[in-house]
Amino acid sequence: MEIINQYSIHFDDPPKKTRPASRGLVIKDGKVLLTYEQNKDVYMSPGGGREGEESFEDCCIRELKEESGYDVYPYESFLIMNEYCFDTCYEAHYFLCEIKGMGTPSLTPTEIDHGVCPRWLPIDEAIEIFSHYDEKTEDHRSLYLREYTVLNKYIETYSIQNEVIE
Repeated sequence: MEIINQYSIHFDDPPKKTRPASRGLVIKDGKVLLTYEQNKDVYMSPGGGREGEESFEDCCIRELKEESGYDVYPYESFLIMNEYCFDTCYEAHYFLCEIKGMGTPSLTPTEIDHGVCPRWLPIDEAIEIFSHYDEKTEDHRSLYLREYTVLNKYIETYSIQNEVIE
């Protein structure tokens, strides 16, 4: 599994803390499932921080259920993105996920306040949105660069595999 290190403009070396998390890449019919914060106009892949001793797979399942309502099966550990931003290393474990069912989202008060909702976007449209990372404030710049990098890595990886198979 590939590990990618990404550094924001301002970061502590070494970071004061690490925040382990899981994120899910759910791609279906050429579209990717994203979390959209309506009140901040911010997109990202669904996911969040690992709780206690839960596995990264269980964290991915829980976070996607909470944010989108989808029950997912993380079938492949895709990559780890270490995002160094300010005093923290955000260690995001990305999983490719398959939808197994639908339930009800269970948003935190902060997510409700931000207007979090799931959105399906064509992959090329999502890449276009994230490609404007240099126009964002520093905290969102790092997030958009992360998502841009991950989606491009997905396209690169699966385009190569499809060429080999055909």
